[in-house]
Amino acid sequence: MELRQLRYFVAVAEELNFGRAAARLLIAGPSLSQQIKALERDLGVRLFDRDRRSVTLTPAGATLLPEVHALLTRADDLRVNARRLSGAEQVRLGYVSWLPPDLTARTTAVAQIHLDAWVAPSHTQAARVADGSLDLAVCWVQSKDLADLGLHARLIGADRLHAVASGTRTAAVPAADTLVLLDDDTTSWSSWNVYAEQLARDTGAHIARISDGGITGSAFFDHVRHSARPVVRSPKDMAAPIPADLVRREIVAPAVYWTWSLVRRANENRAAVLAVVDALCDNVGDLGLHGPNTWLPDGDPHR
Repeated sequence: MELRQLRYFVAVAEELNFGRAAARLLIAGPSLSQQIKALERDLGVRLFDRDRRSVTLTPAGATLLPEVHALLTRADDLRVNARRLSGAEQVRLGYVSWLPPDLTARTTAVAQIHLDAWVAPSHTQAARVADGSLDLAVCWVQSKDLADLGLHARLIGADRLHAVASGTRTAAVPAADTLVLLDDDTTSWSSWNVYAEQLARDTGAHIARISDGGITGSAFFDHVRHSARPVVRSPKDMAAPIPADLVRREIVAPAVYWTWSLVRRANENRAAVLAVVDALCDNVGDLGLHGPNTWLPDGDPHR
């Protein structure tokens, strides 16, 4: 008895016609008939009553059909699990600036991760998942983006934002006393600008418009030096060291958070892609996002 023969049995049982079943299976009719006879010999029962006009399941065939369905399902599950364990299927993952530090350890058993070399802004990476250029992306999205692009998001990480200031005072600073930068380059900084404008609107933080890309890097620190207020730091630059003449200050009232989503297509059905999502997002927890005095923008899918 072979799995192939069991699949032939199911096809004939569903079609109740050897010709149609053979066409569905892409094999010759006489070959299908021979394989069914061989299966009947192996099982020791007749599965079909057939004559020139009709094909019907015997009582034994009708009894065995659900068991064969279950056996084939288990065989398919075994094949999928084996493919996951082998890591043979490649999953293309894009990102903006942050990835889980243990990404490789958490995904090795389920798929081969190909990190895309093009590090792009959040809105670009989300669009690339939607058009199929990527399977997954770690980025910042809003619920409206997900609906518009046909995407699904799971929480994978979060950053509590802080401010950078001149001087030596390191005490926490209320959000209303901070400055947030908006860049005129809306192509590169679209997501940050949306986030920053809502932060200012909701918390009373002040806004300064710039045109030099100073949301990150040395230009950001120059803006801090010329500002009378602590300046909110973008999550894209969180890992860079702060110059010795500047200090880090916590933002309070409220604590300000930026979320990282792992996005996939809403209709994604590839087992390897879904397995990577589960491996990276299961047991993440709420990462402090639902504390008594925290802030996330309206439309954040994890709010």
